[in-house]
Amino acid sequence: MSTGDRVDYVLLTRNITDMDRRLRESAAVYAKLAPDMPFAATILQLQQQRRRGKYLDGAATAAQLQTIQKQVAATIETWKKQPLEPVQLAKAILITGELDRGLDNFFSFYKGYDPQFTWRVTQAYKDTDKQLDELAGTLKAMPKAGGKDDGTGIIGQPIGAAELKKLLEFEMIPYTAEELVKVAEREFAWCDAEMRKASREMGFGDDWKKAPEKTKQNYVAPGKQPELINRLAEEAIAFVEKNSLVTVPALAKEAWRMNMLTAEQQRFAPFFLGGESILIAYPTEEMNEATKEMSLRSNNYGFAHATVFHELIPGHNLQFYMNSRYNTHRGYFDTPFSVEGWALYWEMLLWDKGFHATPEEKVGALFWRMHRCARIIFFPQLPSRQMDTRQCIDFLTVRVGHEPFSAESEVRRSFTGGYGPLYQIAYMMGGLQLRALHKEVVGTGKLTEKQFHDTFLQQNTMPIELFRAILLQQQLKKDYTTSWRFAGTL
Repeated sequence: MSTGDRVDYVLLTRNITDMDRRLRESAAVYAKLAPDMPFAATILQLQQQRRRGKYLDGAATAAQLQTIQKQVAATIETWKKQPLEPVQLAKAILITGELDRGLDNFFSFYKGYDPQFTWRVTQAYKDTDKQLDELAGTLKAMPKAGGKDDGTGIIGQPIGAAELKKLLEFEMIPYTAEELVKVAEREFAWCDAEMRKASREMGFGDDWKKAPEKTKQNYVAPGKQPELINRLAEEAIAFVEKNSLVTVPALAKEAWRMNMLTAEQQRFAPFFLGGESILIAYPTEEMNEATKEMSLRSNNYGFAHATVFHELIPGHNLQFYMNSRYNTHRGYFDTPFSVEGWALYWEMLLWDKGFHATPEEKVGALFWRMHRCARIIFFPQLPSRQMDTRQCIDFLTVRVGHEPFSAESEVRRSFTGGYGPLYQIAYMMGGLQLRALHKEVVGTGKLTEKQFHDTFLQQNTMPIELFRAILLQQQLKKDYTTSWRFAGTL
């Protein structure tokens, strides 16, 4: 096998093994819940019969649904008296939602097409559906693993040290959570030193926190932000092409587009999001005046200068454009350490290349780099209960320079936004992996910068350690495990 084929073998084996583990763990949790959910098997049977188009007697089916109602009522009383453990609770919520959807699908198939079924079953279905909704409400009201609400309305869900270790191994990150925090603190120290330099250039001396506050005052009027984003996007494209950093197809330059984030979306994403299009955060009419002001300040020129290219070209937009055209089978091995790592790596590289010319632009870039460090520091601590969500918000506000609105939105996104447990860590760690690999192959003259970046995009997404194996033509063994200490010894 070629190195690329060996990489695919290792990754496919890894994914199948992990899927098998998760299925076994899920089955074990369900086995504990099943005695209290006898109605689950009945609803599943009804759905299976529907799939095969079986003719069902309406009266008998209504009787089955009435039995289900009694069983659900009993389950509600049982779990009110003895609340479920966190893992069981999460599983019970998932199962209840699936059963509710399955029952709806079952009923909709026969209703209106089978007269005797419609007549006999409709009311029984409505009563059963209502009972399942009550069960769902009971489960969602139970205490979550994150504990009490500390006033933010954001309750994190710790995954535990054992699961965190498994996830890091799966992502081929050979560091412990404690070591990752040390890496972040080391990067933070670099940011602090560079922020002081920029602060001095702006006339604030070593009191660098005044520099971001000044930078936040330079924002465009409402309605003008899309034009600014377009200008910054074109500036970044021109820069990478002038410096022969990466190939940018003409269609990629033409096809990107933009949309605006709603007020509700900005409660989770107070800055840009991106991919096929860039999603812009700016004040909307639904916001109160204080929030509008914070949105303006959070999306100032300096901060935007450092992130538009992260979302568009050469960041996510170019990445997704190329991934849809080369080695598409590797989409199955998608990882945020590759996706977010690529975009964060460009923040590092363009800093090194002098893309940020003014002190204000440097402050914007450093704000974001500090933000990535902060995510690593506060995220692993939540499972060990060392930092609650209020402390996380304060950390982003005081240590990084966030507006209160954006700090709360970022913490909400980190813990309740539907991202994987390691997603926020992946930015900085993926970026450092690519940075180390750049030094190893570009710094030694093995590849030009354009060759390095084009090859990464054409190999598609995968753990960066295995992209390194392809570049170095390593002959991987079947039982290959992570070993690349990309951040050095800690």
